[in-house]
Amino acid sequence: MDMAPVLPVVQQQASKSATSEDEKKGVACAQLALTARHGDPPSVIVVVTLPFDCFGQQMTEKDLAGVGEGASEGIKKSLDVSGPTYGAYTLGTHSVWIERATGSFIGHPDIKRTVETVCGILKKGAVCWMTLAVDDAALKIFEHGAVALDGDAPAALVPATAFNKKPL
Repeated sequence: MDMAPVLPVVQQQASKSATSEDEKKGVACAQLALTARHGDPPSVIVVVTLPFDCFGQQMTEKDLAGVGEGASEGIKKSLDVSGPTYGAYTLGTHSVWIERATGSFIGHPDIKRTVETVCGILKKGAVCWMTLAVDDAALKIFEHGAVALDGDAPAALVPATAFNKKPL
């Protein structure tokens, strides 16, 4: 799915509701790396990156929860989110933050999705994967997708143990 034409509009709306200069800078620097949808009704996967050279500062593992929470907040502009569960795990040499919740589209409470956000800090930027999964099969496709971070061996994005450890 080509989201490039709508990204400036989304960034402008997000910038208006930003509460700090760092948040505004993050919105302006965010890059949509991938958007995919499948099925009818569709499940959606989005990958967003935040390059450090644009943002103007390097982030570390201590910033990870803030990055994840910021990414999750963005989705709440179009979904009512309930029952979030949080976790933390290691993927290769990287710490990862995860949130899973139930979401229903604002104005359409009958349309529910599993909302999962996964974020990590890489050498040159932060990255977050998000899905709106229609069913368990779609969630498994998202979670079992292989990723390779900064040269680490490819691994499933979300291991079965992802929610065993709570984030700091």
